[in-house]
Amino acid sequence: MGGAVTGGLVDRFGRVHRDLRISLTDRCSLRCTYCMPADGVPWLASATLLSTDELVRLARVAVGLGVRSVRLTGGEPLLRPDVVDVVRALAGLRTPDAPLELSLTTNALRLPELAAPLREAGLARVNISLDTLRADRFVELTRRDRLADTLAGIEAAKAAGLAPVKLNALVMRGVNDDEIADLVEFAIDRGLEMRFIEHMPLDAGHTWRRESMVTGEEILGAVSERFALEPLGHDGSAPATLFRIVGTAATVGVIASVTGAFCERCDRVRLTADGQFRNCLFAHEESDLRTLMRDGADDARLADAMRACVASKRRGHGIDDPTFVQPARPMSAIGG
Repeated sequence: MGGAVTGGLVDRFGRVHRDLRISLTDRCSLRCTYCMPADGVPWLASATLLSTDELVRLARVAVGLGVRSVRLTGGEPLLRPDVVDVVRALAGLRTPDAPLELSLTTNALRLPELAAPLREAGLARVNISLDTLRADRFVELTRRDRLADTLAGIEAAKAAGLAPVKLNALVMRGVNDDEIADLVEFAIDRGLEMRFIEHMPLDAGHTWRRESMVTGEEILGAVSERFALEPLGHDGSAPATLFRIVGTAATVGVIASVTGAFCERCDRVRLTADGQFRNCLFAHEESDLRTLMRDGADDARLADAMRACVASKRRGHGIDDPTFVQPARPMSAIGG
């Protein structure tokens, strides 16, 4: 594992990459209509998945290259049997300045049992997917009758001291766009942070259509019908444009990944559950760190591969370009 690791993850446009998203599994306990078909998708072969030791080793190399925050994603990351052990191992990594900032994105179904152990292991905060407050609509969207479990998971996260708890809602025209203000009110009442996301072309069925996408501007218009908003701008390289709800301490954010792309300040890289390093959510090329590692590469060679991948990053994701082609991997296999 030896070999000197030097330099950072800087692309040819000068963007410095400090945020690593690690997918723990491509499997999920829901079947959201915007993500995968009712019968799911072919899962990654077990032999290709990174072990905890492999995952932590690659994270350690990335930290040596300047990564300062890690978010665990999936699929549904809480389906990984050793997720608490993964969090504990990653929480033990140290940057030159402070402990690694560690967060997780989840559908919350397993948080009632796992929130407290995850917090004890070193997890700082969670982002929870919540697209609707209506039980019947939740079933239509996810093909599972689990809204009560999601809500219980939100409460468990709060009780465990995971903070802030952020709620992510993907807004779809004619599906849940009539609940935008209701979701904001739900978040305000519970001391949560609401984030709305434009629908992106990352579904397994490649059914995304621009005309069905609710834009960030439309989302803000719906929020403004009920609440007065004070613009706060951006929080560093974070993707959301933030607004304070006047008269409260609450904020609401809009992630306009399509119409207001934040590529110019992007500092993210991704590691898939099967050990592929990606410089963009919409990338068509990956760097196979798993094979490199299992073939005996030392840390310096792994670092070189990470740097080379980042160096080839495009200026933007190109969704607005007529030549845009959706990546072959669905979101569940890439990691959010």
